[in-house]
Amino acid sequence: MSGVKDWQNAGFGIYVHWPFCAAKCPYCDFNSHVRRGTDQARWRTALVRALKSEAARTPGRTVDTVFFGGGTPSLMPAETVAACIEAIRSNWSLSPDAEITLEANPTSVEAERFRDYAGAGVNRISMGVQALNDADLKALGRMHSVSEARAAFDTARGVFDRVSFDLIYARMGQSIEDWRAELREALDMAVDHLSLYQLTIEAGTRFADLYRLGKLHTPSDDTAAAMYDVTQEVCGNAGLPAYEVSNHARPGFESRHNLIYWRYGDYVGVGPGAHGRLTLGGRRVATETLLSPEAWLEAADNDGIGSCGETEITEQDQATEYLLMCLRLQEGADLKRYENLGGAPLCPVRLGGLIENGMVLKNGTNLAATGQGRILLNAVLAELLT
Repeated sequence: MSGVKDWQNAGFGIYVHWPFCAAKCPYCDFNSHVRRGTDQARWRTALVRALKSEAARTPGRTVDTVFFGGGTPSLMPAETVAACIEAIRSNWSLSPDAEITLEANPTSVEAERFRDYAGAGVNRISMGVQALNDADLKALGRMHSVSEARAAFDTARGVFDRVSFDLIYARMGQSIEDWRAELREALDMAVDHLSLYQLTIEAGTRFADLYRLGKLHTPSDDTAAAMYDVTQEVCGNAGLPAYEVSNHARPGFESRHNLIYWRYGDYVGVGPGAHGRLTLGGRRVATETLLSPEAWLEAADNDGIGSCGETEITEQDQATEYLLMCLRLQEGADLKRYENLGGAPLCPVRLGGLIENGMVLKNGTNLAATGQGRILLNAVLAELLT
């Protein structure tokens, strides 16, 4: 296959999913679960075993990044984090400058664990702040206050060189000027990276139920689009331009792990509901694990992975996935790589129309969506891939 070594263009990462949360946020459709108690030793053993099993399938590789996501990974004992990192180091080659990120919630109890996580090998924290307004935090179902978030953020800055945090905009009752003011407040705190997401109503969530009943109201599409424009303007002026649709960073401080996804590298997914993309024996496959924590744990005790199957990705689908991911990035995609993956040549008439309408830019073999094009990326991709 033409894409046998394609993943090397973007690197190799490990994603470890911790599925537990102290409470389920009403907007969240991630694979997260509330449990009264967990067998920490059994979970640690299972995660380490799964990492070893995946390493046996991908021998000789160097791991560029590790990401502990969830759920709430900052509920993991530091011993579990350390055991996972040691398993990665022992079973693959861990790059000397590997980026190792852990997602954290900014409660005071979890903030106390930061030094232990650093000692385990974590060198980057991504904090779920979500709002800098106590009333909105409560409406979002968050368990921390703004003062707790600031205290946790200050603690993290004192321990880690790299600290990112998330905010959600287009929240209930939020105006454009509310968001502009909050964003400026966030930038006063920001170190090097911000993830800024528009609130979306996801099926199967409590917010979806309230929205359907007419009990939850979000800003209009036009207002949300204006908030997106404000985000680009304010962050760009502050030196944190968007390098991806929802992610902003000072140059050189982009999330290297997420860039592996967006640049279409290979990555292992370990833990309940984790997804992966792996090149194995000349094939590229999409991997998936069982969603239920209990089902995954039992299956992982048996097969070492807790897999619910894997699907071979055809060459055309690889090329399509590559464009879907890379055009989210300001840097864009390499059309030569797209064609090497097996992509059909893009229609020059459709491509020309998108260029003329200011949706994309083409420079040699590089194709990038403009700022306007990234807002309408689904429509741009539909036009390109029709």
